Amino acid sequence: MLEAAIEGLAGVLQPEALMFMSLGVLIGSLVGFLPGIGGPSTLAIMLPFVMTMKDPLLVIALLVGMDAVGNTASAFTSILISVPGSSGSQATILDGHPMAKNGEAARALSASFVASLLGGLFGALVLFASLPVLRPLVLSFSSPEFFILTLWGISMVGILSGNAPVKGILAGILGVLIATVGLDAKSGIERFSFNTSYLWEGVDLVLVALGIFGIPEVIDLAGRKGAIAKAEEFGRGYVQGIVDCFRHWWLLLRTSIIGAWVGFLPGLGSSVADWFAYAHAVQTEKNRESFGKGDVRGVIASEGSNNAKEGGDYIPTLAFGIPGGTSTALVLTAFVAVGIKPGPDMLTSQLNLTFAVIWTLVIANIIATAICMAFAKPIARVCFLPFYGIVPPIVAFIFIGAFAANFHSYDLTALMIFSLLGFFMRRYGWPRAPLVLGVVLGEKMELYLWLSYTCYGFEWLGRPMVM
Repeated sequence: MLEAAIEGLAGVLQPEALMFMSLGVLIGSLVGFLPGIGGPSTLAIMLPFVMTMKDPLLVIALLVGMDAVGNTASAFTSILISVPGSSGSQATILDGHPMAKNGEAARALSASFVASLLGGLFGALVLFASLPVLRPLVLSFSSPEFFILTLWGISMVGILSGNAPVKGILAGILGVLIATVGLDAKSGIERFSFNTSYLWEGVDLVLVALGIFGIPEVIDLAGRKGAIAKAEEFGRGYVQGIVDCFRHWWLLLRTSIIGAWVGFLPGLGSSVADWFAYAHAVQTEKNRESFGKGDVRGVIASEGSNNAKEGGDYIPTLAFGIPGGTSTALVLTAFVAVGIKPGPDMLTSQLNLTFAVIWTLVIANIIATAICMAFAKPIARVCFLPFYGIVPPIVAFIFIGAFAANFHSYDLTALMIFSLLGFFMRRYGWPRAPLVLGVVLGEKMELYLWLSYTCYGFEWLGRPMVM
């Protein structure tokens, strides 16, 4: 293993591999900064190009470098303008944006970048430590256990809802109902599609997130006719945000473990880790009243988990060819196309390539954090621009991101519907986070429940891991 580790490090440190890794980090960071575009869309666009490459190390450097850092740069838009740059940074909005409003944008950003770095390094460490030992564990999980995990996620809406648990649960149920729109994969029956082929594939999560979180905040900003931040200065918390990550190291470690675990479980996806980690922070931390009002612990929990998830994603992907999420499914496609064989070969004859993935996760996170830290202050000053200089480009980015979901004019109609829903939920005190979480988990929840009953009847309720 030592020889393979050295060989993998030497491979990714080659000038050409470093160049492709830097290119991947820049693309991933740029996509993370653009609201709603999303890493999977970019990876899909890159597939035709990387499949023509002959060197597997270059493919690893480019794609893994791009995939590893998307959540790092997405903190910019989540904190500054309350629009999630990626699906893994939605929970960051809950405390990051209030910090920006309170004049602590610098502190929130620096805390998010350092938490992302440490979480990413932890994910790479977990990937290194777990490949030889976790195969029996993941094979012991089946549909009943996965269903209970999704049910656990939905039940967190009460915690995520602050002082309105009933509204939070109802919003979560509404999210699950939205997730049922489209063709039922088991029977082919149309559900809530209104005889429109556009809805056969269901409602895209990007449209839900942009509509529920993006447009209502823009309307609020335009209505205030001021800047995003109430303070007149950038804030002096830049160094404090770094210190916060080390001061709350135990929270960061716990949420990084959650992120790596969620990534390790195939099918849960990147949209879940930050919610699980944020809910855990609210459940376990002292002085919880400040969560949702600008608590740096909420930013640390969300950002540490979403980057740690990347390392966890690659455990099932490399060890037995089961993608941990949408992004790793696309990366897996490229790997197979260039001769990389996920599965037992990655632990034996191609062990050096496994270490190349681990080293790329480490180096890419360091590069991305350095870039974001260097440009944090100038970019964060967007908080203090007048609303008429901020609202038009934000709206443009939101509409571009929405149209990129399916490249259909109905995408914009769906965006406006969810924007209207988000506006009224914000105005009348209904928590929006549980609705998005319900959409994220609803489809998986239904699938795992159907598989559990079909395979085991009611006996699955008595399985030890379910209990």
